[in-house]
Amino acid sequence: MPSDYVYHSNFWLEEPEESNPFAAKACYCHGYDVYGQIIARASWFEYLLLMFKGDRPEPANVVLLEKLALVLANAGPKEASIRAAMNGGVAGTNHSSALMAALAVGSGLYGGSRELEICMRLWQECGQDLEKWKTRLQSPEEDERADIWPAMEHPPGFDPNGDHIPTTLLQSLELLVQFAPQSGALAWLARNRSDLEEFFGCPISISAVAAATLEDLGLDQDQGSMLYLMLRLPGAAVHALEQRKMGWKKFPFYSPAIELEDDPGPYKKAGEEE
Repeated sequence: MPSDYVYHSNFWLEEPEESNPFAAKACYCHGYDVYGQIIARASWFEYLLLMFKGDRPEPANVVLLEKLALVLANAGPKEASIRAAMNGGVAGTNHSSALMAALAVGSGLYGGSRELEICMRLWQECGQDLEKWKTRLQSPEEDERADIWPAMEHPPGFDPNGDHIPTTLLQSLELLVQFAPQSGALAWLARNRSDLEEFFGCPISISAVAAATLEDLGLDQDQGSMLYLMLRLPGAAVHALEQRKMGWKKFPFYSPAIELEDDPGPYKKAGEEE
């Protein structure tokens, strides 16, 4: 095969079929035979960590990632990225568009993957120094690209619209801590949560919990962002499918239905004369 058509990868190797160079006879992920070893013996989350990190993961890390995936699987219809997928579902768009809508909305600065990236970067900068966290969270974007991302309007990892941490999020944090290193990021967050919430006047959010979990798993901010986007897709998919079947009459609105005023003012209905 000409050198122009060689694929370069540091983690994936394929042996081609003799009769078809575009079909694989064997595939290797970081040296492990995917179809001869991994699929037969490994779990889904063991395979994920192998692909992302390059080494066979410790059993404790596999369980921790699985528990995080369960926490993130469905944020519920009030969450913005799932709401976006529901918009696609109720409109009858194709399934890929509904998921792309969820990914687009779920990549932002309010509970999205961009906020998670910032949280993970701050873990590298601040470690377990509480005072440094308080300082950096007040100005977390010193080196951010203003032409791509607007300035954050709240401390990353916190919910500016909340008064208290939701019960479900507190349950998730307490559960994840049980499977995480007792000297790690999750345990530190659990110990210092109340202090941080009192200092900023608002509760932590799911992005803070997810970032601490991914930090304990030894992932960098780019790997963490990708996984965060992926693991939240199941709920978006199911809500989009459900809304597609229920139709627009059962679409949830957060305020009374929009009504036209009796006097439309300068605006006329289609076909009306001036």
